[in-house]
Amino acid sequence: MGVDLGDLVEPEEIEWAELHDKELAIDAMNTLYQFLSIIRQRDGTPLKDSQGRVTSHLSGLFYRNINLLENGIRPVYIFDGETPELKEKESSRRRKKREEAREEWKRLKDEGKVEEAYTKATQSSRLDGDMILEAKKLLDAMGIPYIDAVSEGEAQAAHMTRSDEGDIYAVGSQDWDCLLFGAEKMVRNLTTRKKRKTSSGGKKEVSVERIELEDVLDELEVSQEKLVWMGILMGTDFNPDGVKGIGPKTALKLVKKYDSFEELLEDEKVDLDMERAEKILELFMDPPVEEVSYEFSSPDNGRIKEILVEEHDFSEERIDSGLDKLEKALESRQSGLESFV
Repeated sequence: MGVDLGDLVEPEEIEWAELHDKELAIDAMNTLYQFLSIIRQRDGTPLKDSQGRVTSHLSGLFYRNINLLENGIRPVYIFDGETPELKEKESSRRRKKREEAREEWKRLKDEGKVEEAYTKATQSSRLDGDMILEAKKLLDAMGIPYIDAVSEGEAQAAHMTRSDEGDIYAVGSQDWDCLLFGAEKMVRNLTTRKKRKTSSGGKKEVSVERIELEDVLDELEVSQEKLVWMGILMGTDFNPDGVKGIGPKTALKLVKKYDSFEELLEDEKVDLDMERAEKILELFMDPPVEEVSYEFSSPDNGRIKEILVEEHDFSEERIDSGLDKLEKALESRQSGLESFV
């Protein structure tokens, strides 16, 4: 999940109404993993169709988008492109960790330790290429655009908040790294649920949160680049372990002390590969992104039902109910369906 600034930054709790008629660039991979993690049965088993294929991501995507549209929010999903070489080590570590959690989940489930099994299950979520293609097909059918990023989806989403070419208001993500990529605003907890399951199987209160980069920089009294320095010291997706003993407060103190990142690393004898650290800094400050175009379209109810009901055994009654909500959400827009498409 990258860097965590939660100990230093107090997000602003907002109401759904403040996002009305706004376009959000949604971090697709972050969102799909969230669905795979939390949409599970009591013992941690994900939702599956009659052929044993996981459908948690499709369920989450369908109902979450209806909720967003009901609240007047227009989502644009951003998928990761080519994985940066700097991230290969972390990607391998995550795969290994998921496999270990999966084996532990199976063992605990067989032993009847339901709560412990659920905890491990949430850590074992695996998103494969077929799931990503299914998600894109469903978005197409719902008339919701998506973008395939050149590289990091978070970087592309952040770029779109700064671009004069589009109308993106903020990045929708749980991951603070989008601020390091320069997102002007980010929005967390895009769910109408007041409580969310935790990895331990419990529940915690949640509210929609907005974080503005300018406010963060002003509050911490650092530049955008120094915010990236902090991320590297604390640990990012490109160096997940960070530097032992350096947390948010220490990182903030250190970056305020120096005008050069190289000088900081040398003088403080920080245990980081200098060349790698500089490459990570460059990636955050100047990531591969591109100008993109997209458009919304009318949902294809027949295609939606074909994907969910015919191909994946969703309840036709429940999907019909969802489609009714979708239709009403689009009709209720102030300027009608024409303003959406």
